[in-house]
Amino acid sequence: MAVVKVRLRPIVSKINLPTVMKTTILPGDSMESLFITTQVGEIFYIRNGVVRTFLDIRSQVIKLGAASGGYDERGLLGLAFHPGFHRNGLFYLHYSQAGTQGPGALTSRFKPDACDPSTLNLKWTNRESQYDHIDTVEEWIVQSNGQPQQRRTLLNIRRPFLNHNGVNSLNFSPETGNLILTTGDGGSGYDPFNLSQDDMEIAGKIMDIDVTRIPTIQNLPAVTRFHELPAPIQDSLTVVAKGVRNIPGISYQRVSNQYIKYAGNVGQDLVESIFSFVYYRPVPVRQLVQAYMANETSDQNGRINFGWRGWEGHFPTSTIRDCATNPALDEKSVAYYNESVRTSAIRLQPLTCYYHQDQRPDKFAGTALTGVQAYMGHGIPGLTGSVVFTDIARKEEARPPVRGVLAYTRVRTDGQPNDFHVIEPDYDFGAQSAYFVSLGTNRDQTRLFLGAYGSMKVADPNQGTVFEIIP
Repeated sequence: MAVVKVRLRPIVSKINLPTVMKTTILPGDSMESLFITTQVGEIFYIRNGVVRTFLDIRSQVIKLGAASGGYDERGLLGLAFHPGFHRNGLFYLHYSQAGTQGPGALTSRFKPDACDPSTLNLKWTNRESQYDHIDTVEEWIVQSNGQPQQRRTLLNIRRPFLNHNGVNSLNFSPETGNLILTTGDGGSGYDPFNLSQDDMEIAGKIMDIDVTRIPTIQNLPAVTRFHELPAPIQDSLTVVAKGVRNIPGISYQRVSNQYIKYAGNVGQDLVESIFSFVYYRPVPVRQLVQAYMANETSDQNGRINFGWRGWEGHFPTSTIRDCATNPALDEKSVAYYNESVRTSAIRLQPLTCYYHQDQRPDKFAGTALTGVQAYMGHGIPGLTGSVVFTDIARKEEARPPVRGVLAYTRVRTDGQPNDFHVIEPDYDFGAQSAYFVSLGTNRDQTRLFLGAYGSMKVADPNQGTVFEIIP
C-alpha cells in the first residue's frame, strides 16, 4: 500500500455538523439522492444538485452544547433506510430526546486508579434519576403526500453521560436484512461501570433488530438493561458484538458470497482501532436474559468482543501521566489488569490501529476516529477494495487551522493485522479549520463523502461542508 492522492469536491456548505451521509431512492423516484443528517436534527437530500429539506426534528432533539461549552456527542446520530424504502417509505432514526436532560451518573470526572479498588468497581445506581439523557430509536414512514411521519418507537435507552452514544449508528445489514444499532459504552472515560462487557447492558454493543417482530407498544419505557425490555422486544434483538467503547457505525463489504464487516472503536488515550470480521455467533437477547435470570454464565465462544474496557486496540487499557524525571517520556499504568487477562484470549484482534503518538514520517498522530467505510469503486484505483477511515484532527496540528485525516487499510488474505496509509486530499481550506467529522458512501460503495466542520463545537452553527472524495 502507498499514499493515495485525492481531490475534494464541495457538494454543500454552511450547514450544521453532518453526522450521516448516505444515498437512497425516494418512493416514486428513479434517481439516487444523497441524504445528509445534521447533529442538531435536520435531514437534507440533494437531487440534481438542488438541496431540499427532507425532515426537521430540531424541536425533538435535546439542546446541544449548553452544558459542555459547545462540545456535544448527543443529537441526531443515526439514519437508516429500509431495504424496501423505495416501495414502503420506511426509515429509522436514532436521536437524543428533547426534555430528557438529567444530572448525569457521576458528579466528577472519572479516572481509574490501579491501586484503588474502589475506582475499579463502580456501580451505576439510582438509574431512574442519575442519568444524562434518553436516546430513542424510531420508525418513520414517507406518506403518500411525500411528507415523513413518525410511526412508532422501537427503543428508549437511558444513557449515563453525554458522550459515547455512537454516530452513524443505524444501518441495515445486507446479510440478515435487519436494522443494526451500534451504541457506545455510555460515556465519561474508561467505562466507569464496565457496561461494555456486561451482557445485560445495552451500552457498548452492536445489535441486530428484526423490525418486523417488534410490536407497537405505547408509552415504551426507557431502559438501560436488556432484561428491562418488554419480552416481545427482547425476542427481536440479537447481539452481534460487545466490548465497544464508541463507534462510528458499521460497514459491510461484499467479497464473493460473504460480507466483511468493518467497525471502528474510538480510543481512550493511546490508539484508535478498526476491526474486521466475517463470521460471528449472534446471541439472542432472550437467551442472554434467561442465562442472567438463572444466574448462569453465558457461553462466550464464537462471540465478537472488541475487548474494551480491558483492552484499547492492541494494548491493555492504560492510564498515562508525565514522567517527573524525563518530560519527553510518559508513564503508563495498566488500568484494569485482571480484566485485560480475562478478555485477552476471547477478544478480536484489530485489523489495524493508529496511535495518538507516532513519530513515523509517513503516519500521523490521531485524535478520534470518526468514520469507517468500505470502498468498492474504481474511480480511485488505489482505494478499490479497501476500507477508508477518518480521524477528526491531526494532533501534530493542534493549533488552528486544524486539519482532519483520511487513511485506508485492507484485509490481508492470511487474516493477520495490517498497516495503514494516509490519503492526501488536494484541497485548500485556507485559514479555516477542517475537522473531519463523518464519512459516508452511496448504496454500492462506489462513491465516498466526507463531512468537515470548522469547529469542535456543535453549538457553533453552519460551519459544515460535505465533500465528495474524487480522483
